[in-house]
Amino acid sequence: MKSVVFATLLASAAAFAPAAQTAKASTALNADYSKELGAQMPLGFFDPLKLSSDMDQAEFDRLRYVELKHGRVAMLAVVGYLVTYAGVRFPGAEEIPSGFAALTATPGMVWAQMIATWATMEAANRDQKDTEGVSPSWTGGEFIGDFRNGALDFGWDKQSDEWKMKKRAIELNQGRAAQMGILGLMVHDQLGNVGTILPLAN
Repeated sequence: MKSVVFATLLASAAAFAPAAQTAKASTALNADYSKELGAQMPLGFFDPLKLSSDMDQAEFDRLRYVELKHGRVAMLAVVGYLVTYAGVRFPGAEEIPSGFAALTATPGMVWAQMIATWATMEAANRDQKDTEGVSPSWTGGEFIGDFRNGALDFGWDKQSDEWKMKKRAIELNQGRAAQMGILGLMVHDQLGNVGTILPLAN
């Protein structure tokens, strides 16, 4: 279990590497990443290790995608942990515990189903502009992590650029908070004192 926590720590640290979104410059020499989405209160542009000093736009975009993906997964993880810790279960899974204890208690066939689901989600949740059958009007995502693929919109295209940037900043911040949140839950789970910080029935 310690190795799982350590691996999660490493993955979370990688997700917090500074990243940029909009293409302002093609080289690291004249790029100003301090004005990019994500450089916001309370830390502003947070790059204490100066990782961005010799980084080009393509690498910045890659790191932004990694951070965004880690944040989205972490948000799902926090919700999943809290819901199962509160005692909510699918029918037939009432006896499976929450937290790390569920890893060994989950049947093999359920693991197989989950892995198949993850693989399907990984294949589907990406920019499908070159995939056969996708709407011809879809020419690619508006930004890194835009997976609408000409099908899901919910009024996004009707909104102003300022509104869109605000919503994207909110998602980024919530993802960062969720990464810290799930890491904290995992640590307390291993320490055996989750019950002292969560007033929920286990």
